[in-house]
Amino acid sequence: MPIKNNYENELSLEAKSRKITTEFINIVHDLWYEKSIELVIFRNSLIDKRASEVLNLVSYTKEFINKPISISDILVISQYIRELDLPPSKLDIGKLVYEYHSNSSKKLDKKLFISSQLKDIKKTKTQAPKDVILYGFGRIGRLLTRELMVQIGAGSQLRLRAIVTRGEINESVLEKRASLLRIDSVHGDFLGTVEVNTKAKALIINGTTVYMISASKPEDIDYTKYQIKDALVIDNTGAFRDFKELNRHLISKGASKVLLTAPGKGVPNIVHGVNHKIYNPELNKIYSAASCTTNAITPVLKVIEEEFGIKKGHIETIHAYTNDQNLVDNMHSKHRRGRAAALNMVITETGAAKAVSKALPSLKDKLTSNAVRVPVPNGSLAILNLQLHKTTNKENLNLLMKQHALEGDLVEQIKYSIDKELVSSDIVGTTAPSIYDSEATIADKETVVLYIWYDNEYGYTHQVIRLAKYISKVRRYTYY
Repeated sequence: MPIKNNYENELSLEAKSRKITTEFINIVHDLWYEKSIELVIFRNSLIDKRASEVLNLVSYTKEFINKPISISDILVISQYIRELDLPPSKLDIGKLVYEYHSNSSKKLDKKLFISSQLKDIKKTKTQAPKDVILYGFGRIGRLLTRELMVQIGAGSQLRLRAIVTRGEINESVLEKRASLLRIDSVHGDFLGTVEVNTKAKALIINGTTVYMISASKPEDIDYTKYQIKDALVIDNTGAFRDFKELNRHLISKGASKVLLTAPGKGVPNIVHGVNHKIYNPELNKIYSAASCTTNAITPVLKVIEEEFGIKKGHIETIHAYTNDQNLVDNMHSKHRRGRAAALNMVITETGAAKAVSKALPSLKDKLTSNAVRVPVPNGSLAILNLQLHKTTNKENLNLLMKQHALEGDLVEQIKYSIDKELVSSDIVGTTAPSIYDSEATIADKETVVLYIWYDNEYGYTHQVIRLAKYISKVRRYTYY
């Protein structure tokens, strides 16, 4: 019996779907560049996305929430959002569509429903934008540059104004800096323009001037010469780690706050989403964004601690190699790190267990940790082996983590993976610092083993930006 072929219908439906998606993408960019309103789908960015990428996100959303969501629904909701008079904000359109489908009275007009859900947004006050200086231009510094420029929109939040490095700033150096920003072996090409202005000693990124400043001492810089004032300095060099050293940034003219992209001593160590609200931005001027591993494991540990209580546990991180290791066998101040990074698995220490207790004091002295550096350039995995006070099973654990990935204070931090084929390269470019692998979870009464993936560069960078917005008081209204 011949197979019925609906090929022509399939082509027609696919063409219609892509046309709708293109219309939606246009609305996304209109809202972003005209009103500083950013639409996301379950925390996944939609800026500069192609139609196929958006459709893949819609497909993931349907499977994740198990609701009949379509790109047509998303387009209609976005059209209503465009009609509303809203201040700068970040709105999860996936969550809005999900809530509409979950609403018991689905006969409610979509426009009225959206207006009702976003009724509190008009109460928010628009804050003045904040100048940002990047002190250092390494792996995290360049990713911060990319993301700050992509997220700048109409310039209502963080404005990257300058980058500080050591050594002479000449045409050759500027060209090399520009090239490293344009092309990245791990994260691919920068979706923007980067030009060099030798006379001004600046990079012109997406048409915006970002000064390159040479300095060996932070206190010697006068940022006001570049029309920069009241700026946040994001120190990503790792050279200054304690309060005294970091305070040197505040001696310079034009700087008012400091954020360290590494664990700090004598300063608040923050995992955004977990303990950032404890500290008042009006009272504290220096902060640490902790480490990438601490940002990966702390949100999940917070959920487990609050629900079941943790007796004790061990954290093993399978971490991508870093610039600290040797490319070939050579002398190194640390044990084992002298061996060739791309050829060996290297056992080394990590302070992740102690760092967690700075954000979650109830876990002090309950956790141990170690690390294995492995021959991948990016993408890491934390294995949490925990002994709990209460019994549980895999199904309950996964339901709990899924709930926190859908709603609550940790939706930006925890991404819930339903992918049975997930491997390290798949998580590169994920904005969430914690990717919970639901398929790998092991639970035997009080003993659980959880697998948490994290992009140790990109996911961490987004945590730094979230914290930077909070301490700069420019964070928009968010609907997650």
